Amino acid sequence: MSTDILKLAKQYSLYSGCILFTFGFIGNILNILVFTQLKLFRDNRTAFYLTVESINNFIYQFQTISVTILTLTYGDDATERSLGWCKFRYMLSQILVLTSYYTLCLIAIDQFFSTNHQFRLRQMCTIKLARYITFISICIWIAHGILSGCFYDIQGSLGCVISNPVWQQYISSFFYPVLGGLLPIAITSLFSLLAFHNVRRIVRRQIPIVRRRLDQQLTAMVLIRAVIAACFMSPFTIYRIYITKFPVSQNQSMQYAIARLIQSVFLSLINIHFSASFYIFLILSSRFRRQVRFLLVKKCWQRLKYLFHLNNNQINPENAEAFRTDLELA
Repeated sequence: MSTDILKLAKQYSLYSGCILFTFGFIGNILNILVFTQLKLFRDNRTAFYLTVESINNFIYQFQTISVTILTLTYGDDATERSLGWCKFRYMLSQILVLTSYYTLCLIAIDQFFSTNHQFRLRQMCTIKLARYITFISICIWIAHGILSGCFYDIQGSLGCVISNPVWQQYISSFFYPVLGGLLPIAITSLFSLLAFHNVRRIVRRQIPIVRRRLDQQLTAMVLIRAVIAACFMSPFTIYRIYITKFPVSQNQSMQYAIARLIQSVFLSLINIHFSASFYIFLILSSRFRRQVRFLLVKKCWQRLKYLFHLNNNQINPENAEAFRTDLELA
């Protein structure tokens, strides 16, 4: 019976991993293209943060597909057979997860300041400051991940686990429930709601309609993203708190098999968090759909046509630019 459950867990991890990798690869690439190629988003701090998050999520997709390939090839993720991979896998996972979570926090905080009615607060946030904060944040999570990776070890039937009791206590008591759980959820939710409140007051202020629509679009996207992220993050966080405090030995075949199946399901929810942002934006924002359509049809397709000499009709550059701008801001 336990063998069947383990087999089910492996198959679920394999198929869900491949499906989510495919969708995540496409979605994160399109996110990066939208937020970097459209003039509307250039020098926009929220778009910059969303680009950073998409790049981070893109890297995370390759990390998860690597684990999937190892599972398909060797029957497990190889963390129980290679100490170097054991340390590196969990180190990299923590770096990517924390970078994603707290970049989402930075997005919500920045959106709150950029929509605030006080000019002084809006003026404080610049694209240069956003780059500095992002760099510092990533450095902190890299240092944290390296430190955490040092405490992972292969311990007999328990496999790749934290060997230091002090760090184990930190992980179970602070990292999963607070640093990687409640804190980013609370920060993102709070500032997203405050930004949403600010946006509702924008109508009363003398702000260009293009800026107003952009703020409304980004704030709504961030708020929805925060709510959905909280839903996907919570189950795995709770599971990791429990399994860190009460690790299951492989000698307990049934309990171990059930734990692996639960982990596979909850881990797939986390993977959805890293894969689904583009599709969430696409479904819930009509303006984002128009922007994606413009990017694919009027930019990517036109460049392909030009590359393969398929575009025989020349368009006046000035008219084309005006048409392009109108579509981007529609």
